[in-house]
Amino acid sequence: MKLITIKKNDVEIAVVESNEILITDVQSALDLMATVQYEAGCDCIILNQSALSEDFFDLKTRLAGEILQKFINYRMKVAIVGDFTVFSSQSLKDFIYECNKGKDIFFLSNEQEAIDKLSSG
Repeated sequence: MKLITIKKNDVEIAVVESNEILITDVQSALDLMATVQYEAGCDCIILNQSALSEDFFDLKTRLAGEILQKFINYRMKVAIVGDFTVFSSQSLKDFIYECNKGKDIFFLSNEQEAIDKLSSG
């Protein structure tokens, strides 16, 4: 895992680069948040979709809700970047739509969109 810090509009954002799955459960999400906070000092994170286990995108597992609640509890904003059209679940599409209407959790198609969204305050 590699952390790159980007600053835009006085907001520091940690871009997490990894070729492996980093979040498989709530504990691994908490570990990632702690690492980013400690190493980069950021409370905004950009993660690639491939860093999340497939179970995250199966809402029946409740993993997405539990993990994203931790991000909110610890006041960390997160943008997950990827191609979410590969998922056919209407409930997942609705979940992503609702997240994107908020201020803390975003599902976006590319890193530049994520930087713009997280730095817009």
